[in-house]
Amino acid sequence: MTDALTGHFDIAILLPCYNEAMTIAGVVRGFREALPGARIYVYDNNSTDGTALQAMLAGALVMRERRQGKGHVVRRMFADIEADIYIMADGDGTYTPQDAEELVRTLLTERADMVVGTRRGVHADAGRQGHAAGNRLFNFLYRTMFAPDFTDIFSGYRAFSRRFVKSFPAVSGGFEIETEMSVHASLLKLPVCEIELDYGRRPEGSHSKLSTFKDGVKILWMFAMLMKETRPFAFFGLISGAFMAASLIFMAPVLVAYFQTGLVERMPTWVFSLVLMLVSLLIFTAGLILDSVSRARAEQLRIHYMSLPASVHATDPVQVPARPAKPERRRTKAA
Repeated sequence: MTDALTGHFDIAILLPCYNEAMTIAGVVRGFREALPGARIYVYDNNSTDGTALQAMLAGALVMRERRQGKGHVVRRMFADIEADIYIMADGDGTYTPQDAEELVRTLLTERADMVVGTRRGVHADAGRQGHAAGNRLFNFLYRTMFAPDFTDIFSGYRAFSRRFVKSFPAVSGGFEIETEMSVHASLLKLPVCEIELDYGRRPEGSHSKLSTFKDGVKILWMFAMLMKETRPFAFFGLISGAFMAASLIFMAPVLVAYFQTGLVERMPTWVFSLVLMLVSLLIFTAGLILDSVSRARAEQLRIHYMSLPASVHATDPVQVPARPAKPERRRTKAA
């Protein structure tokens, strides 16, 4: 399997890192063993513990991204590197490099543009109870607000086709980048798959860079912004409905008194309720207009995606032998 992959496809392994000196060398060596012909890139994001040196000594190609945040690193990686297949993982050792072969296998056999390695047991224990609760909450919100395509939108272990990488705008700056990837796939109705993989613990002395509340607020804000950009009718419809409900609440007692006495006894309240109703109608109209703009933008993104060469989806694909003890697969959606 490995020889067939490296002989037919140019594979790039992307490892964004910030202060992962304890684990990065082992991760790089693991990927070199799993996919010997792949190029391994470590993008150092202002580490102060010698991450870049450890990665270089392990045989990785080390680059640097000065702007702090995983989103900035991913945007730089996707822009700089040319390949047929991209594998993205974390440098903290929580993902198993040997599973990369299964990710690539699924990308090829399912003809997908993105394969997500969902983390087995992550919702029960993600290192901290706050992280586990946040994972459950945000995955539920994603399925409610966007699409039921994914069960683990925060997984950092993914395989991509060239089409996906070169059509992905990557506007996020931090850990929200995985959410943006998922929304991009759902918006363009790209073929995607999930496979369930083991998820390990960080070694003693290695610490997560996630902040439960700070990053949670950023992700919530990203959810709101992505909904505004991709589903403006629903976004502005909710706001319009809130203003209309407030208008009706203030308007109701004034109308009741008017029908009983024939007089408008609370003129300021009546005027205020009418203003709220007018604002509601204006927001609803803006939502209708922006929904048309969003559809046109999605069509342009889809056309750009289709214009890119489908190097992974070759007309004469590599015949991949079945792998024993294959992880459980859950297909979600394919266009």
